[in-house]
Amino acid sequence: MRAVAAIPCLLVLAIVAMPVHARTVYRCTRDGTVSLSTAPEPGSKCVAKHIDDDAAKVPNLWGNLGVVKGTLYERQQDGKTVYGTRKLPGSVPVLAFTVQTPPGSPAHLGLGHVGPPQLNRFNKEFRAAAKKTGVEDAMLRAFAHAESGFDPKATSSKGAQGVMQLMPEVAREYAVADPYSAAQSIDGGARHLKQLLRRYKGDLDLVAAAYNAGIGTVAQYKGVPPYRETVEYVAKVQVLYERYRTAMAKTVAKRR
Repeated sequence: MRAVAAIPCLLVLAIVAMPVHARTVYRCTRDGTVSLSTAPEPGSKCVAKHIDDDAAKVPNLWGNLGVVKGTLYERQQDGKTVYGTRKLPGSVPVLAFTVQTPPGSPAHLGLGHVGPPQLNRFNKEFRAAAKKTGVEDAMLRAFAHAESGFDPKATSSKGAQGVMQLMPEVAREYAVADPYSAAQSIDGGARHLKQLLRRYKGDLDLVAAAYNAGIGTVAQYKGVPPYRETVEYVAKVQVLYERYRTAMAKTVAKRR
């Protein structure tokens, strides 16, 4: 199965053998779940949606579900090849897809290049925050690395600020007066991570997802949301955390 990132599901359906001048996609519901298909699904309530090839904008057929991560399946139905997003009897997976994050979400990719651990950045501030909150120094550095590359003046397109890229509402919650102060940002980020670690019982995947996309989004999806940005961000934090733990352990060993 071929993985394809950030392709809207309707476009996935559109690229597989469908009529030239117009495309019909069926929005099918069953047991409270929604799927898209190139033909009505047996056992589902389906409504046909017709989209011209030259349509300026592809409509959102998922309704209020926002974004979806899933698999496109191929099946034979009434002697024809049909594509859909629900796994039905006889379906064969064709490709996996992840739809873009919806507008307004705080989710973001973070740094594109992970790079090696940076152990000489804000040592005093990280040690103080780790001691104060009990959040592991290596974890704090992993988030700072993923978020800003330790740039205290960084500002994201979503409005996140400082070393720990705190959103304004998060900065206010933790009384961070100057989000561009490395000490204040790291302290606020550490306290935020402490609360997330408590909420998710130490599950770093959920902690990173909530840090990236918000607690409400994690609750909505009952886990890591299917946003491409968040999925990649969670993986990045995990990699960085292990790298910082290893690098810092080696540094301690050399001192002995």
